[in-house]
Amino acid sequence: MAVASMVSFRLGGPDGVSVQAATWGRALERLGYSLRRVAGELADGARPGDVVVPGLAVAAEAAPGPAGQRPAAPEGPSAGELRDALEGSAVVVVENVLSLPLHLEAARVLTAVLADLPAETRVLLHHHDFAWQRPETVSITELPPRLPRAVHVTINDFSRRELAERGIEAVTVRNAFDLDAPPGLRTQTRDALGVDTDDVLVLQPTRAIARKNIPASLRLAEGLAERLGRTVRYWLPGPAEDGYAATLAEVLAATTVTVLRTHPGDLGFDMADAYAACDLVVFPSTGGEGFGQPVIESVWADRPLAVLSYPALEEIVALGFSFLAADDPDSVAEALRQPNATTMARNRELAGAHFSMAALERTLRALLRTR
Repeated sequence: MAVASMVSFRLGGPDGVSVQAATWGRALERLGYSLRRVAGELADGARPGDVVVPGLAVAAEAAPGPAGQRPAAPEGPSAGELRDALEGSAVVVVENVLSLPLHLEAARVLTAVLADLPAETRVLLHHHDFAWQRPETVSITELPPRLPRAVHVTINDFSRRELAERGIEAVTVRNAFDLDAPPGLRTQTRDALGVDTDDVLVLQPTRAIARKNIPASLRLAEGLAERLGRTVRYWLPGPAEDGYAATLAEVLAATTVTVLRTHPGDLGFDMADAYAACDLVVFPSTGGEGFGQPVIESVWADRPLAVLSYPALEEIVALGFSFLAADDPDSVAEALRQPNATTMARNRELAGAHFSMAALERTLRALLRTR
């Protein structure tokens, strides 16, 4: 069976890159490949065939350095380690290592190794976001590299256009979701959290980092408590990263709503159960998002979503989706009182048309067939 190797700083975690890498992995397996994960960290544990290369790892909880760097090991990976890890691969998919300069030493070594792979090896550079899209890394211009045989893949059109302006052609492959997955467990999850039947549970299914705009979510939750006359609980299950822990503690200490920080996995549940348990999903990012997993995940879970605007979201809305405004608690409160079933159904239909696993498999099959 042909091997498809997936390379990243970390895989198997709750971040958007890891989630979509896992989605691509499932699609590649359905296309007949044997999946090999190559990463500095495998958050869900190594599986048979996986290769842990410690020099690839970055310290997710650390604030980025002056060049965006966050290497977790004193030294990056050696070329020999990466060559051995990729030995025999028919396909190599690189997840963001050559997009963001979180570990430039690792990126440089990986670039050299990819350039020396056999000519028949397919290389896909899966870019989730770029250095110039974040203020702390905007000065770094060497990524992504210009590898002649590599196919550059972006997850949105504005990134594809920005890459073209820099002389690199790419194809847009939007994030995909298993829209046929069964719904989560609502009652059991709420009981485990200690959330009463009449409580309003507001879920922000993200990591705790600055660009997720947690203060805006809390303002909305506080506004809903005033307008609905019910207990509102705000659930932020993701870990604090990017050096945000101290700021998060200050923000949470100042809110008037009850904050839940338990990860569903600690209760024996998963994120599907978290979506099922909540009454509202909130995602008020205004920039720095290559996509925004909760947007389509909330649609799949039939949960109303309150958002603010950012470029990738504008592309999604342009497809016909309709969401609530996170800075308009009056409208959100009314939507919770009187849910709009027609809007929810239309959103779900659009998600199936544009973000399904079947669509991803068709696209990957075509990319792997042609250069």
